[in-house]
Amino acid sequence: MKEMRVILPSIERPKKLPVVLNQREVKKLLRTPRLLKHRLVLAMLYGCGLRNFELRNLQRRDLDFDRKLLHVRQGKGRKDRYVPLSEIQIRGLKKYLQAENPVTWCFTGNDRTGSPAQLSSQGIQWIVREARKQSGITKEITAHILRHSYATHLLEMGLDIMECLVLLVRF
Repeated sequence: MKEMRVILPSIERPKKLPVVLNQREVKKLLRTPRLLKHRLVLAMLYGCGLRNFELRNLQRRDLDFDRKLLHVRQGKGRKDRYVPLSEIQIRGLKKYLQAENPVTWCFTGNDRTGSPAQLSSQGIQWIVREARKQSGITKEITAHILRHSYATHLLEMGLDIMECLVLLVRF
């Protein structure tokens, strides 16, 4: 018998530009949380351009303070990459790791029993949502919007468009 295939038309989605925070809004957002862990979650999402799942999968062994690099393992497309860490991020991470002493995952939450566990995607989005509310910023903000803002600010600071595309393709 001959195989029959049905081809459905694609659904057109509106082509909206992503929301991008300006640098003043980013600073305000990063300064809002009281907890160092929450400030660092936001700083890593924005300052390293990480995806939600890349941040939650971040392990202590992925931090290379001597080389000022973060090893992102199995990012989108199952690709590994290195991302630079700033001095401010390194200082914050060292302080956080010394205080919290997480065993495997850099950022932990609690599982249903209250035991330390890998921070969940919902936990990351909750941190972003709460920081937005407390900061008074009215724009919609998600972890991915922090990523878009990171890439946009690199371009605005004069990073060559081709270099930026290489970074973004790895994203």
